[in-house]
Amino acid sequence: MALTRRQFGLSLCGLRLALSGAEDTDEFKSMPWNQPATVAKVYLASPGAVHWPRPTLDVAKEVAEVEARLAEVQQKHLHNVRLVGGEIMRNASEIRPWLDRAGELDGVLIIPLTQPLGPLAELLEAIAVPALFFSRPYATHAWASIAGWQKKGKKIDVVATTSYGDLDPYMRAFRTVRHLRKSKVIVGDAKPERRQETAAAYNKHFGTTFKFFTGPEFRDAFNAADERQAQKEADAFVRAALRVVEPSPKEIRDALRFYLAVKEIMKREQANAVTIDCFGTLAANTLPGYPCISWSKLNDVGLYGVCEADLHSTMTQMLVTSYTGMPGFVSDPVFDISRNEVIHAHCVAATKMKGVHGPASPYLIRNHLETNEGAAVQVLMPAGETITVGRFAGPTRFLVSTAEVTGPVDSDRGCRTQIRTRVSDAARWLRNYTAGLHRVIFYGDHVEAIERMGRLMGFEVIREI
Repeated sequence: MALTRRQFGLSLCGLRLALSGAEDTDEFKSMPWNQPATVAKVYLASPGAVHWPRPTLDVAKEVAEVEARLAEVQQKHLHNVRLVGGEIMRNASEIRPWLDRAGELDGVLIIPLTQPLGPLAELLEAIAVPALFFSRPYATHAWASIAGWQKKGKKIDVVATTSYGDLDPYMRAFRTVRHLRKSKVIVGDAKPERRQETAAAYNKHFGTTFKFFTGPEFRDAFNAADERQAQKEADAFVRAALRVVEPSPKEIRDALRFYLAVKEIMKREQANAVTIDCFGTLAANTLPGYPCISWSKLNDVGLYGVCEADLHSTMTQMLVTSYTGMPGFVSDPVFDISRNEVIHAHCVAATKMKGVHGPASPYLIRNHLETNEGAAVQVLMPAGETITVGRFAGPTRFLVSTAEVTGPVDSDRGCRTQIRTRVSDAARWLRNYTAGLHRVIFYGDHVEAIERMGRLMGFEVIREI
């Protein structure tokens, strides 16, 4: 099916908007994974005489000045964090009582005041949550020890600066810490034992919860979904499309009814992600409706619908989307080293790849290319953009690279949504490719943000090319 010049042009400027899904977001606003992180402030000062930055330092006055500036940071980041506490610690004996009072935390902001410093080592040994060491110039020499703590496996990062604006990305990162810790993933797999070890590893490292469904739960929810409401959803989805190509009205209606069913499961379970073994034990053509459109609509509003019960890609989307607001596109990469290009292809794609609050790209309603049935979307994604390509390879390794989108691809091979990208060294990437087929793309260059979160959350970031 050849697209017209106008249809390809629409993919570049986003003139045709899909449904925003804002009403869906409202239903999930109060969920635990959609709340600000709780971050405790801790000041460290010498238990005895101060030598640095000067012997006459007024510690109480210093704290008051920092507190005033942090109040401005808090006001700017009400959506991201709740900054609590503000105690001054001078001795190791103060740590345990402080922890007992602090309750459930998502992170700790450590502010050193003097040299000699208070009980930094004991504090870091005692806390299990990510920490940020905020070192203002002249405050301490202890910033020099943070890299060593990182090498020991401590979840900590350091920022040494006069600008409180340099805390901004960390406030977003702390929210992501909480988001992963409070997230819940519904996994559809008739043989859950194959993925339970992976789920347990991510749960141990990030706190994310996984619940396995073996199949009947989806059919029961589908049967309970209102068919008339599904028809309304289908009509609206068709009106917003450029055109319908292969699917029948029933296939489209069933896809939207499946979406209503999945959304009801997520509300009931307080989950924000669903991924189904749609090429394996719960193949898409055995489900009551193809899940592809469901995943597109969930991803458009900052929730997560992921193909093939891929827990690594699900966690990847959670990490990057929660920090950036950019939906992820799980792709099957297709290499062409003669052109130094990689095509990213899949039959599931969000329409709001440039941000859940941004414009949507135009889309066609197609069937699932690899099975020639069901209903899916072909999204005409923007070109001329930098993208980040990444994937967790287990909880402690994250593979990442960047590329330039040169244009959409209209092909009857592979999958429905495709983009062509230029990379720095396709041959090198191909030779060193590891950790399974899938990669997840996000519009924008987010490599530094991912590396920052890696230091805070305890995973190594490896640049693939």
